[in-house]
Amino acid sequence: MKTLFILAITLAMHNGLLATNLHGVEYAFAKAEKNHIPSFTKDPVQNTIKVALLLDTSNSMDGLIDQARAQLWELVNDLAEAKCGNESRPDLKIALYEYGNDRLNAREGYIRMVNSFSTDLDEISKNLFSLTTNGGNEYCGNVIENSLNQLEWGKNKNDLNLIFIAGNEPFDQGPVRYQDAASNACGKDVTINTIFCGDYNEGLNTNWKDGASLTQGDYIAINSDRATVHVPSPYDDKILQKNEELNKTYVGYGNLASSKLALQSSQDSNAQSYGNANAVKRAVSKSSRLYKNTSWDLVDAMEENEAVVVELKETSLPKELKGKTEKEIRKYVYEKKKQRTRIQGEIAKLNIKRKEFLESKTNTKDNELRNALVDAIKKQGHAKNYSWE
Repeated sequence: MKTLFILAITLAMHNGLLATNLHGVEYAFAKAEKNHIPSFTKDPVQNTIKVALLLDTSNSMDGLIDQARAQLWELVNDLAEAKCGNESRPDLKIALYEYGNDRLNAREGYIRMVNSFSTDLDEISKNLFSLTTNGGNEYCGNVIENSLNQLEWGKNKNDLNLIFIAGNEPFDQGPVRYQDAASNACGKDVTINTIFCGDYNEGLNTNWKDGASLTQGDYIAINSDRATVHVPSPYDDKILQKNEELNKTYVGYGNLASSKLALQSSQDSNAQSYGNANAVKRAVSKSSRLYKNTSWDLVDAMEENEAVVVELKETSLPKELKGKTEKEIRKYVYEKKKQRTRIQGEIAKLNIKRKEFLESKTNTKDNELRNALVDAIKKQGHAKNYSWE
């Protein structure tokens, strides 16, 4: 501060302000101090909820995998309602590991990273549906340690970094001590939550609770063989119709366009395989802020960065935009954006009515995996000033 004051006097003398009156010095000081402040301001950092799912894919875990597939979109919809302390909305990234499967490499501890942290919800859904079970050795400490060392957890203290490991064998199997993995997690500001597929006391006696407690995470026991319940509502058909309209607003571009449009359609079908009510949950997810496809959809890409249209090559354009001027492309994409925004709003309104209808109909205990995940995320999120609508 003293340095700033001297600087102010120097500036005042240089400009002839000192001879005028003391007010000139005060003005120069205020100006110097004002000019000094912006160097300490920083752009806000985007906060992220990072969830690493570590799923046992040994023979007895078919029910667990089925629940993960069936309840993904309901989980996404819950997390879409999250707010950070500054009222901003956090991003969501999900990583997926499988472990305990004889088809996996024994030298790597029967562990496979299926996908690293990703915001591509269609890709995550595809990966869940690709999992198959087979007998094997379940090394919890190993898969936790791998996820800690292989994934980009970052250093933003406001991120919510969570591991969820699910299985049904003793937690202390394998060459890596789960206690050491937990210590590593604490150093990276990662919370380990354990989901035992079986009796609560059995999980307690086989160290699943201890595995969570070491990082102040949650231990939950679930019945992984219980079928997911999707309750229909009178609004489902309308929402599914809006989903068809929503799909028509996507403008694929680049090398990924064809495969990603096909992937979007196939994941609609996968969700539909669990019934209309689950397909509706996916439609709601697709209308939310978390469903972004900037790598292949021109509407999302231009919303994030309008300059992308300048860099487009003729070969990367869809058939309907080939030969168009930049102005014509912008007009076309903006019209699709307007349509999408309208449809998303209509789905949101229908979903409010749907949720009101379901409140008196749904037994929340039925969807155990989703409940375990959401309850733990909300509890641990509140500790970092996250809130839910």
